[in-house]
Amino acid sequence: MAMNNDIILEFRNVTKRFPGVVALSDASFQIRRGEIHGICGENGAGKSTLMKILSGVYPHGTYEGHVIYNGEELKLRASSIHEAAERGIAIVYQELTLIPTMTVGENVFLGREPVEFGVINRDKLYADTRAILSKYQMDVSPLEIVKNLGVGKMQMVEIAKALSENAKVLILDEPTSALSKAEVEKLMGILRGLKEHGVTCIYISHKLEEFFQITDSITVLRDGKMITTQPTSELNLEKLVSTMVGREMKERFPKGKRSPGRVIFEVENLHALDPNDSEREVLKGVSFDLREGEILGIAGLMGSGRTELVMTIFGEYGKITSGKIRLNGREIKIKSSHEAMLHGISLVPEDRKQHGLVLIQSILRNISLANLDQFAHWFRIDDSAELKASLSFAKSLAIKAPDLHAPADSLSGGNQQKVVISKWLMSKPKVLIMDDPTRGVDVGAKFEIYKLMNDLSESGISIIMISSELEEVVGMSDRIMVMCEDKSNGTFDVSEATQERIMALATGISAG
Repeated sequence: MAMNNDIILEFRNVTKRFPGVVALSDASFQIRRGEIHGICGENGAGKSTLMKILSGVYPHGTYEGHVIYNGEELKLRASSIHEAAERGIAIVYQELTLIPTMTVGENVFLGREPVEFGVINRDKLYADTRAILSKYQMDVSPLEIVKNLGVGKMQMVEIAKALSENAKVLILDEPTSALSKAEVEKLMGILRGLKEHGVTCIYISHKLEEFFQITDSITVLRDGKMITTQPTSELNLEKLVSTMVGREMKERFPKGKRSPGRVIFEVENLHALDPNDSEREVLKGVSFDLREGEILGIAGLMGSGRTELVMTIFGEYGKITSGKIRLNGREIKIKSSHEAMLHGISLVPEDRKQHGLVLIQSILRNISLANLDQFAHWFRIDDSAELKASLSFAKSLAIKAPDLHAPADSLSGGNQQKVVISKWLMSKPKVLIMDDPTRGVDVGAKFEIYKLMNDLSESGISIIMISSELEEVVGMSDRIMVMCEDKSNGTFDVSEATQERIMALATGISAG
């Protein structure tokens, strides 16, 4: 259907303050009924704060200004997330909130099950779920157990759950961060279907290219302020980036002055088994080498074995059955992350929240956590030395925080990632493995991480970088190793790299 020009949402001079911080400052813009409206900005720009106001996490009275919804001021009460849903405002978070052991239908109507004579009417529950899934062309069975679904279909279930409450406004926060290319395309099709049915979608993502695929208009926030709202057709990627960061970025991928030296790390025909299933081989023959001061990119489709490879090298995943790992020409055996660190190997993990940080602990504790032996003297920690060293890394990586005693979960995604990197740099690695180091990080923080990677490699540290973004692999690597179906399928110099060649190797169309 044609997009209705009525305004469904209007933010008027919305300001949200926290102790010592203004997260939103006088933000004002409108969202039209039935459009897909993109909201972008660097981490800390105010996107999440604005959405928490809209979804009831921050109720009326805890912020200044006005939120107008369907022509009336939205005055949600304390603890009013359910009230927002009842009013037709639903949010699908980046971290999915499904119960894995329950069926799709049970998740969709959790807490709102149809009841007759005090008993859940399961026939109606599954019929209603099937009707929603069919209406929006979601290829999922209502009877399927959620834990058996892929991430893409779990995302569909989350959306169906929101739509089951008759959502008129659907907020999607980083909906594609863990999706494959095919799953992203499927999601885009679902969102277009929602638009045709009159649902207004607010789309938040760090993947800026997606805004040009799906949105009708884009609002840019910077430092808590609304900078502009424009039709997507009047913007391009370069203009959007410069508006977000407030400066022109001459290059998305800064060029370092690397001069890779001798080979210092080698993996030869590595095979490994799933630690929880001795019948399943997770690595089926991986070989590569890494030179001193080099950035080696590892590309491959989701499920190709990239993360399994680096977690196994780090001693925290697969059980190695054959193959060799050499450091400086000598074969080494690594059975734990502690042994890996002793050999000078560190890993910045793919999922920083689950494997990289203790979110309730301070920035200081997170930076020093893996390195406490450096500050241990006579069975006690030298607090002064720990603080001095952690502060040095926090300053060199420009971590933005009130002080090092602030909890890690108070930081933006980009600053959380810098904390994880700081922790592993403190361990003084020779080989630094970075698994999707810019995942969920805004464009400005990405640029800072890229510059840091250049500085580290120029200082002689060798980096292995996994990335799901082909442009990032090509833009930052000296050489690229491509994985396909749990084995290496070719390594070549970046001067020979094209996205088409990488994809041909990653899909098994061609052998390296």
